[in-house]
Amino acid sequence: MSGTVPGADRVIAAGGRTAGTTRRGQAVKFAVLLALAVLFLLPMYVLLVTGFKPFAEATAGRAWLPPREWSLQGWAAAWEALAPGLWNSVRMAVPSAVLSALLGSMNGYVLARWRFPGADAVFTLFLFGMFIPYQAVMIPLQQTLVSANLMGGLFPLILAHTVYGIPICTLIFRNYYAAVPHTLIEAARVDGAGMLGTYARVVLPLSAPAFAVTLIWQATSAWNDFLFAVFLTGPDSWPVTVQLNNVAGSMVVPYNQQMAAAVLASLPTLAVYLVLGRYFMRGLMAGALKG
Repeated sequence: MSGTVPGADRVIAAGGRTAGTTRRGQAVKFAVLLALAVLFLLPMYVLLVTGFKPFAEATAGRAWLPPREWSLQGWAAAWEALAPGLWNSVRMAVPSAVLSALLGSMNGYVLARWRFPGADAVFTLFLFGMFIPYQAVMIPLQQTLVSANLMGGLFPLILAHTVYGIPICTLIFRNYYAAVPHTLIEAARVDGAGMLGTYARVVLPLSAPAFAVTLIWQATSAWNDFLFAVFLTGPDSWPVTVQLNNVAGSMVVPYNQQMAAAVLASLPTLAVYLVLGRYFMRGLMAGALKG
C-alpha cells in the first residue's frame, strides 16, 4: 500500500502552475508599469538635458541627446528671470489655499451638521460654482475689481483664487464632516458648546486629512494658473507662470533657458506632492469613503 495520498501529485502540480502563472502576471504588470513610467518621464529627461546644454548646443535636432558640454548658463538665466515671479507665486498661492480651505471647512460643517431649510439647494449652488470656467467671468470680474479700486498687486489674484476654491473645498469638507460621529457633536452640546464652539473644539481637530487635500489642491491650482494672472495683475506682480511665458525669445528661442525655467517653475509643486502626496491620497479617500 503506497503512503502517497491519492491525487496529491496533481494538487502539487496545479499549485506549481498557479504560482508560475502568478509570477508571470506580476512580471507583466511590472513591465507595463515600468514602460509607462519611462514614457511619462521622457519629457522630464528632455527638460533636464536641454537645460544643462550651452545655448549653441540647445537645438531641436539634439533634444534627445545628452550635452557634449555641461553648462549652467541656462539655469542661471532662468533663475534670474523667474526669481521675482517665484516669490510672487508663493505670496499668492499660500494665502489663497489657506483662506479657501478655512472657508470651505466652515461651509462644509454648516451644510453637513446644520440642516437649515434650503440646505440642499445652497449646496447645489456651491457645486454649480465648480463648473463655471474662468473665461466666463474674466471680463465682469475685472470690471468689478476696477470699479471697487481693488486692482493692483496680488490682492485681486488672491481674492479670485480664494472665491473659486470655495466650492471644491466645501464639497470635500461636507463629505468628510457628514461621517463625523453624531455622538461627538451631541456630547459637545451637552457640555454647553454652541455651534462655533463645537466646530472649533471638536470638529476642527479632526479635519487634518481634509485640510491636507484642500491645501495641496488649492495651492497647486493657484500656482499653475495663468489666465487670472495675466488679466488681474501687472508686471510687478506677475507670478511664475507669466514670467515663464515671457522667457520665450522673439527671434531666437533659448531652449536651454526655457527648459531650465520650466523645471524651476514646477519644482515647488513637485516637492509638495513628493512630501505630502501620501497625506493627499489618504485624505482624498477618506472624504470619498465617508461621503
